[in-house]
Amino acid sequence: MIMRSKFKWLLLGGLILSFLSLLVHMFLANTSVELVQYSVMTHFIEDLNIDVVGKQGIRSKRLWEKVRPLEVLQPYANPRSKYPVPVEQSNGFIYAKIFGEFEKIRSSICDLVAISRLLNATLVIPEIQESTSSKGISSEFKSFSYLYNEEQFITSLKNDIIIVKNLPPNLKEARRSKEFSTFKPKKSASPDYYIKEVLPELKKSKVIGLVIMDGGCLQPILSSKFVEYQRLRCRVAFHALHFRPDILALAHLMVKRLRASGQPYLAYHPGLVRDSLARKGCAELFQDVHTELIQYRRAQMIKQKIIRDELSVDSYVRKVNGSCPLMPEEAGLLFRAMGYPPTTRIYLAGSETFGGQRVMIPLRAMYTNLVDRSNLCHRHELIKLFGNEGPLPSSSLNPIPTKTPRELRKEWDQAGPRPRPLPPPPGRPIYQHEKEGWYGWVAEKDSEPDPSPIDLRDRAHRLLWDALDYVVSIEADAFFPGFNNDGSGFPDFSSLVMGHRLYELASARTYRPDRKFVANLFNSTQDHLYYPKRSWILAARKHLNDSLREEGLKRQLTQSKPLSFLSHPIPECSCTISKTGGQNACPKWIEASLAKLQESTSVNENEQVDDNDETDELIDSEDENKAKDSPSLEEDVEMDPDD
Repeated sequence: MIMRSKFKWLLLGGLILSFLSLLVHMFLANTSVELVQYSVMTHFIEDLNIDVVGKQGIRSKRLWEKVRPLEVLQPYANPRSKYPVPVEQSNGFIYAKIFGEFEKIRSSICDLVAISRLLNATLVIPEIQESTSSKGISSEFKSFSYLYNEEQFITSLKNDIIIVKNLPPNLKEARRSKEFSTFKPKKSASPDYYIKEVLPELKKSKVIGLVIMDGGCLQPILSSKFVEYQRLRCRVAFHALHFRPDILALAHLMVKRLRASGQPYLAYHPGLVRDSLARKGCAELFQDVHTELIQYRRAQMIKQKIIRDELSVDSYVRKVNGSCPLMPEEAGLLFRAMGYPPTTRIYLAGSETFGGQRVMIPLRAMYTNLVDRSNLCHRHELIKLFGNEGPLPSSSLNPIPTKTPRELRKEWDQAGPRPRPLPPPPGRPIYQHEKEGWYGWVAEKDSEPDPSPIDLRDRAHRLLWDALDYVVSIEADAFFPGFNNDGSGFPDFSSLVMGHRLYELASARTYRPDRKFVANLFNSTQDHLYYPKRSWILAARKHLNDSLREEGLKRQLTQSKPLSFLSHPIPECSCTISKTGGQNACPKWIEASLAKLQESTSVNENEQVDDNDETDELIDSEDENKAKDSPSLEEDVEMDPDD
């Protein structure tokens, strides 16, 4: 009897323990994703030799230091001539609709403020169509405030123009009735166009509308008499356009996590955007469905007369000419040639990386600490930026009628020899959300469908991702672009980041590679990419080091500035610290504050920097001598870049 009682208690205890074990397993299953994200977010593979004194340690430290020849350049965008404060009695109101992606929006807003100043007009907060046209966007944000801080924008520019949030009620009703003229200026519009064409209409009707679609509405390079308008552009871009406080808070938290344990990081923007790749004819650099998608977009551009070129071109010839981007694998090989260790923390910027994770595999294999926003942030931290979004239309979630196997077979046979993914299995209903991706239509149709509500919402979310990446890239210890100056004629993300870094801290390490030179460099060692010869490594290292300095700035001046002033805002928005003075010399207060900042550094740190610089100069001179004395690229011996 006693044995039976003990057996019952043991059985009951076993059942209770089994039930508790099941609850624990269910809890772990629900939270495993967040636990993995958290481990990736806060733990990096560290360099065990980071503090070892010697040639490798000095070289590694030198990869992050400032570019000394550019330390004399300081940001200074204040007016330097007679600049009256705007009067309340303006010529009228200007309201604007801005179309395009993140970089086009940012550049367009700067142009819009300059035009309002030129016409002595009151600017209504512009409408960002990428967020207003999206379905279900949170009502907490009103177009402009989805990205930027409205109050900061208005306050920062109070000495330049008058900005209001809305038109007066009577004018708002007239706008709805379309009683006012609307202009669609081109990106290359000159100040004379606005003075002769737009200003008379503004004075007449007191309200005009602008529709900006080309990433700007004022030519990038202006004559010397409009230099104050160039500085106004800088004040807008670098001082007035602050992101929403919650965006800035999360971006700074990402930077803090990247710099955990006091380590620097490099920001890398591949620039693999479908439109840019289609424009330049870089389809053959990709595989399968991605090649077809680029060619389809290129055919659209030719039909719309956006580009005047043949549909099928040799992508490898274009790449040798510098028209195609540096692929992530090539960027990784350049990082190795520069001497960045495999444990370097690299942040992958950009809301769109065409080709997906497949093209990132070689770079991730070389640098295991390659992360992006999804690795650095919890999912709920990212979703919090959306606000309270409304539900999508129920029609986008309903299953689509399944086609019969015969119909699927017929479509496949008529598709031709193009590489296509297999059609979805006909055995179950296919839901719309499974085919809403930017390439889902390729399996069934020959024409790209119109954007769905999910697509429109994703476009708005991309603005937030680009805002986060923009801040992280600006704060990075080094920045490397994969496809700046993409030839689209519009501002690109990398160029805006490079211009902002040049303005805010010109001496920060911002690489400006010449893609044509780099493509020829890779062609010279095609069979030994991962173990190139020493002369190749020295040539790549010399080119990238030169791109940090005057040579890279000259190239950016000639290639980027004619397309976007914000990509190269010097000398208009900078001053030079010089003992002899000069026309572009910095004011005394800038020199005094900089001197005070320099004095705050300890004597020991200065001595350590001087010792390292002397050793680095010896290393560089030794490398240069070896490069001069070394034989040609074909005759040199192979060398491991990690040596």
